[in-house]
Amino acid sequence: MALFRRFGLFALTNIAVIFTIGLLLRLSGLDVYLAKSGVPYATTLLFATIWGMGGAFISLLLSKFMVKASMGVQVIDPRNASGWQRDLLTRVQRLASAAGLPMPEVGYYESPEINAFATGPSRNSALVAVSTGLLNGMDSEELDGVLGHELSHVANGDMVTMTLVQGVINSFVIFFSWIVSKVIVSQLNRNDDRGSSGGFFMEFMIRQLLMVVFGLLGSIVVAYVSRAREFRADAGGAKLAGRSSMISALERLKVAFNRDPIDQRGETIAALKISNRAGGLASLFATHPPLEERIAALRAKAY
Repeated sequence: MALFRRFGLFALTNIAVIFTIGLLLRLSGLDVYLAKSGVPYATTLLFATIWGMGGAFISLLLSKFMVKASMGVQVIDPRNASGWQRDLLTRVQRLASAAGLPMPEVGYYESPEINAFATGPSRNSALVAVSTGLLNGMDSEELDGVLGHELSHVANGDMVTMTLVQGVINSFVIFFSWIVSKVIVSQLNRNDDRGSSGGFFMEFMIRQLLMVVFGLLGSIVVAYVSRAREFRADAGGAKLAGRSSMISALERLKVAFNRDPIDQRGETIAALKISNRAGGLASLFATHPPLEERIAALRAKAY
């Protein structure tokens, strides 16, 4: 049933993207201009939407496999767990039950970095993993806060939400890169007495440049949504593990981030982790708010 809901949501989002872009073209009059210029915008729109959304959902479906491979995650087998592994499973089970979630896969990875992440295509097929640095550097209350935060991401459906957002952005980037590059080359050819200004190669190069520019702009939108979801996950973690535990965990992370090195393996999955580092202009692309802001929001009960 959950699978059908996800595919239904995927289809509805595709329809919404096509409708929105089509409406923008109609209201601006660009549809008439593109048609007169011989630009196949309808076909391009359909291709961009399917390609953009499809790529995002394939990434979601492969997320657990990719993260396990890239971070070397060791999944804990409940049948053989003992000691700290059994304790970790017990904590996750307790918090997952409180959140109304089925038991996710639980794993750990070797890293001095104090961090954790949750991923997976659905609430029923999630993975929660913690670093050995976190296990060694946090007390039991702080660990509960981190686990509560990650399980809140699962409960809130953040993996699917961010996939939809990324898919929409992908679709817009692909579509407008193709359309704008075709319009530019068309205008150049009109102004060229020879009727040709580089043809396919020029259009390809312009398109690639536009995809980089539009992609960067789109990344700002994706990062903004991600930061909002982090505040919600903090609030969820506070509800599951206690506000003091969540605040204490973030304060511990703040100390560790000013002291410990970054695990470079995790740069590709930075958005999945409980926190990452960014400042200045880079903060526009940060997937997590500053720890100071997150702590202040928890203390003010803003979420």
